[in-house]
Amino acid sequence: MDDTRYTKRTIMKEEVASVLLSETRNVKIYLPPGYNELLTYPVLYCQDGEDFFNFGRTATHMTKLILDEGLEPAFIVGVDVDKKLRNEEYSPDGSRFGAYCRFFAEELIPYVEARYPAKRERSARVIAGDSLGGTVSLHIALEYPQLFNRVLSLSGAFFASTRDRIAAESDLSWLQLYMLIGLQETAVETSRGTFDFLEENRRTRELLEARETDLFYEEKDGKHTWGFWQKELPTSLKIFFG
Repeated sequence: MDDTRYTKRTIMKEEVASVLLSETRNVKIYLPPGYNELLTYPVLYCQDGEDFFNFGRTATHMTKLILDEGLEPAFIVGVDVDKKLRNEEYSPDGSRFGAYCRFFAEELIPYVEARYPAKRERSARVIAGDSLGGTVSLHIALEYPQLFNRVLSLSGAFFASTRDRIAAESDLSWLQLYMLIGLQETAVETSRGTFDFLEENRRTRELLEARETDLFYEEKDGKHTWGFWQKELPTSLKIFFG
């Protein structure tokens, strides 16, 4: 098999100046095979951008699905994060959480859509993240439903604060959410302690279902690692771009 068909890709490097974060954020943008600037494309926005490209093999998965299975060509926007500030930006109680959510909605998306032929309908934007990246992605969608109604969560860190935010909504039938959680994620060590991610996701699922979320929920053998998530990414890509 000629793997070079899948690994040859065009990835643009951008620097997005943010007033809200008082810094410049590095962003990588994958252009799909056959890219034509006269057409418009849906977009997958990823937290932990470097990890999604390097460990998730997201660009390779996307290219393979486009070439072999007729997946709709899409951009992938990977947003870098300083790992030392990740908790502060991605956790609902983080000191930079509010500013980061605003940056994503009010600065990043306008930047991308001003420079690339991205579709402007909210159904053409998917926001994705792993662990706390899944958390902040869901919160951004809840705060900016006019921009996002499709969320991809890989073992989301959905704890009490996120469930409180979900409980504040009476109707989430507009929200399409893919949730993957590993059956071995019952004692995940984080910088803030050890948590049962499986149980936390199950509790969150109940709240979401009670609000009629369009939910695709999967529990599979797996740990809280990219080795698990990257193998399952094609399933979620086909759900959102198939």
